[in-house]
Amino acid sequence: MKTSPIIALDFDSSQRVFDFLQPFEAGINVKVGMQLYYKEGPAIISKLKECGFDIFLDLKLHDIPNTVKSAMEVLASLGVDLVNVHAAGGRSMMEAALEGLDKGTPVGMKRPSIIGVTQLTSTDERQVREEQLIHASLQESVLHYTKLTSSAGLDGVVCSVHEAAIISEVCGADFLKVTPGIRLPENGTHDQKRIATPEEARQEGSTHIVVGRAITGASDPRAAYEQINGRWRGVERIG
Repeated sequence: MKTSPIIALDFDSSQRVFDFLQPFEAGINVKVGMQLYYKEGPAIISKLKECGFDIFLDLKLHDIPNTVKSAMEVLASLGVDLVNVHAAGGRSMMEAALEGLDKGTPVGMKRPSIIGVTQLTSTDERQVREEQLIHASLQESVLHYTKLTSSAGLDGVVCSVHEAAIISEVCGADFLKVTPGIRLPENGTHDQKRIATPEEARQEGSTHIVVGRAITGASDPRAAYEQINGRWRGVERIG
């Protein structure tokens, strides 16, 4: 998947997706999450691929190993570029997910990259301690899940920008660090808690950034994308 920003297509219909994408050029990165995939199914993936978009299918699978393996075998056949699982499902589940992807990838096609979700960017220290009953800091929890993900053979993790640098130290710069919660200073935080700007993501070593409402909710989404992409790349592009 290219290193340009990944736009989260958090819409409830195919029509709204393609209305939104009309000003954009083919070849950008997009994310299809639960809302859109559960509404439109595999057909939305086919349509986006036909238009030349790279796709992060964000379904965060978390189930027993055999179920996840079977699901990944199906998802691999769709031709998406990136998929994910919850690292909390454990090493055996993640290994099974990778096995399913390998088995389901059509001959001659590249296996989708697969990453493990560590802690959601809507999670804070209190939730880790009081709701998850994890007796470690948020950062320690993220690092533990990262090491588990790496040991299972996956390609990287979903984390916040604030853990990207230390993950690079532990797993290397090429280990994928896909970071949601990206905002411009003038944007609200919404339901995210561990947020950062595109510049901070670049400086901390994120390999990919996921941007949703800062682009999809903008009055001029294409201009917002160009501004965020410029800041992510270290080039000022306003408007």
